[in-house]
Amino acid sequence: MPKEKESQTVATVDKKGYLDKLQEKVTSRKLLIMIVATVLVFGGKIDGDQWAAISLAYIGVEGLADIATRWKHGAK
Repeated sequence: MPKEKESQTVATVDKKGYLDKLQEKVTSRKLLIMIVATVLVFGGKIDGDQWAAISLAYIGVEGLADIATRWKHGAK
């Protein structure tokens, strides 16, 4: 790999924070949303209907983002 390309790659990776790197390794965003929403239900901050709305909204938005990415860049 040319020296310039290598330094650009390293600079891109370094922009992510520690918690972002840890979160990517530990769990997916969808699972994290489900866990947070479930904790809020058990903590009495939201009810079951709100939990379902949060879950469906996030999954729907992520699904649309995946579709848009596939449409723009093609299936991988």
